Amino acid sequence: MPRPVRRYVQHFEASIEDAVTGFAASLKPGERVLDAGAGEGQYKGYFSKQRYCGLDLGIGDKQWDYTRLDAIGDLSRLPFRDELFDACVNVVTLEHVREPAVVVRELGRVLRPGGRLLLIAPHEWEEHQQPHDFYRYTRYGLSYLLSEAGFVDLRIEPAGGFFRLLSRRLFGALQFFPGPLMFVAAIFFVPPALVLPLFDGLDQRKNFTLGFVCVAEKAKCPA
Repeated sequence: MPRPVRRYVQHFEASIEDAVTGFAASLKPGERVLDAGAGEGQYKGYFSKQRYCGLDLGIGDKQWDYTRLDAIGDLSRLPFRDELFDACVNVVTLEHVREPAVVVRELGRVLRPGGRLLLIAPHEWEEHQQPHDFYRYTRYGLSYLLSEAGFVDLRIEPAGGFFRLLSRRLFGALQFFPGPLMFVAAIFFVPPALVLPLFDGLDQRKNFTLGFVCVAEKAKCPA
């Protein structure tokens, strides 16, 4: 589908794309960036001016190609020395780890003081990459995990609200109608799914959201 339509329909993915783009632009050339839970390394191109390192355990999706990663490793035991990286991204990965608090502490360990983290986690999302899918996160849970791991200056933003969530669910409903029935179902589900995001501004609190975009900084050592 055309990019504007795709961004309108897939708002969470568009929010991720914008967050990664902005995060990369905020970094200095040559800075070391860890993509922790990199999957197939789809965000590597965003960090062409930095020294990018993509790491993943390589078990999430049997269809993915993990051969282009820089390292295979467990996020709960990162194979890097302390304070090696200037920045880190962790994009829709925290739901796939058994011990999220351990993982967030590890991300903090390998960041230098003042190093920045972009973490994106789902809230209202279907099970995926089974059986490697364990958690969903509220903004308060994410704040707790990050604060306990020594991160400060937290900014946690919801990616859309109730009406974008409802729109996404209607599009998702099409998967339950096999073959030609999908086209019949589309007549009923697609029109409201396209209209509903226009009302998302009515959800001021954004308690119903597909996920959260978090930016934080590792606390600097005391002077």
